[in-house]
Amino acid sequence: MAFRQHKLGAAGVGLMLGFSMMITLFGPSNDFRSGVSTWVGLDKQLSLGRLIGFSYEDPTVSGEGKPITVILDKDPKTGAAIDPPVRAYVYKAGTKFSPGINHNELLGPGVEELSTGIGKIGSASMSSGAVFTVSKGEFNGEEVDYIENTTATRGWTPDAALRTAGDENTRYVGKGKTIYITEGCWWCHTLLPEQTQDWQAFGAPPFLGDFNGEMPTAFGSDRKAPDILHVAARNSSREWMTMHFFNPRLVQPNSIMPRFNYLWGRTDINGNPIDIKAWSKEYDEYLAGNRIYPPEVPEPARDSEVRALIDWVLTSLK
Repeated sequence: MAFRQHKLGAAGVGLMLGFSMMITLFGPSNDFRSGVSTWVGLDKQLSLGRLIGFSYEDPTVSGEGKPITVILDKDPKTGAAIDPPVRAYVYKAGTKFSPGINHNELLGPGVEELSTGIGKIGSASMSSGAVFTVSKGEFNGEEVDYIENTTATRGWTPDAALRTAGDENTRYVGKGKTIYITEGCWWCHTLLPEQTQDWQAFGAPPFLGDFNGEMPTAFGSDRKAPDILHVAARNSSREWMTMHFFNPRLVQPNSIMPRFNYLWGRTDINGNPIDIKAWSKEYDEYLAGNRIYPPEVPEPARDSEVRALIDWVLTSLK
């Protein structure tokens, strides 16, 4: 009899835990689906792709297979000038589409209707790739941001968009967010200013619609360093960011942040080998007062991990 009572008790506890998990998972999901995607939310999901972090298409969490963000000041098809320049999201053939493309209901009321109607996102083909932008339209008398499949509406192809932008206007945002996760940056830097005095120092907290289609959010929960949700609005210097990631003490003498010089890889932008030991020796001489200036930080190679990380910081965190 006692044994059966234990079984009933265990079953009851299991049912309660299961019910609470259902509320935890499905409740917020319904909230997100009813929320209206903001420009920030659309930008994030389009630049990050289907999923950031571990997934079956990126088991080593290297950030491969992500969309590429470009800044276009010319029409990739006609060559006509675009003023002001537009931010476009290039999905090469085979790149997984973001959740809002595959599941339109995640975009929210108004955004879904405009994206599927005027934006023609339903005609986008993953096998051949597509180029998306965030455009503005009107729904029920209100201005709404929506996703436009420019491959269908303007004839922009992924190859033409990348060629028109060139390396200078190409940003590896999706890969950079993956590196933020794999390097554990979120252990110290949150992406969620609170509704307190945080507003004055780190900027306004985000809206619900800023997260539609973003997986995972990687808010962070234990802030040991400044919140970085709007860090690019406070400091947009690529040179400063480069020095900071190579050795934070170059720009903030009392920083407790570790070096991330290994994200440079083996060579710099010119293909020259990077000798970390030699650099560290010269830096120690600088600290000892035997050099007037610290050694120069190598400029990252175009395909380096730190290039992608800085691209994400300066492009998305504004």
